[in-house]
Amino acid sequence: MVRVETADRVHTLTFDRPETKNAFSPTAARELVDGLEAAAEADARAVVLTGDGDAFSAGGDIQSMAEREETPHESYDRVQSTLNTVVETMLTAPFPVIAKVNGDAVGAGTNIVAACDFVYADMEARFGEVFANVGLIPDSGGTVILPALVGLRTAKELTMTGRLFDAEEAVEMDLINRAVPTEELDNTVGDLLETLEKKPTETLALTKRGLHENIGRPFRDALDREAHLQVLAYGSNAHETGVNAFLNGERPEFR
Repeated sequence: MVRVETADRVHTLTFDRPETKNAFSPTAARELVDGLEAAAEADARAVVLTGDGDAFSAGGDIQSMAEREETPHESYDRVQSTLNTVVETMLTAPFPVIAKVNGDAVGAGTNIVAACDFVYADMEARFGEVFANVGLIPDSGGTVILPALVGLRTAKELTMTGRLFDAEEAVEMDLINRAVPTEELDNTVGDLLETLEKKPTETLALTKRGLHENIGRPFRDALDREAHLQVLAYGSNAHETGVNAFLNGERPEFR
């Protein structure tokens, strides 16, 4: 379901069900969480998410939905232990999570993309909050992260119409960072990884925590949280390395 490859402390997690356009299943969700947790234990500097074949992810597996028989309590437990756990693990991962969107990312695929820290997409990729088309509300963090990225008005329009939209529009609404031609996608992600390699991973982790933990937090509480995280940064090896390099007129070499 999720194939894992590792090189130079970068873990690439690939949705590996091309025959279903990488439809998202409970098994894929659990394997994605396992992959992210393994990357954290291995001190990865970044994780790249992508899909096998010509799609990133077609979202939920509709065939599985049709065959599913469970009580409301069982449904709640399944969503909490799979989709919600995936998003929480992505948002709290101590490294950048980068989506390399090689094809359509719809439904849960769109919201997994939204939860990533960086998103680069093939210009031919399409996105869509298609949940209403099958009588569901957005999941995988869609009611939380999507409006924070694109604004409440746009989030309502996308989720209530269920329309598909292209990568160029996804850039315009700030859902993704950039749309590039197919032949440039690998190099674009590679360039980002080279840039991030020169930055201190521990500092990026604290920055990510601050940005995510302060979403929706009252202003004074947010500033207090920011101050606590900055204290952690002051005491880090990265801060010492950066200051010494600056004073010596050198380029810092973070470990």
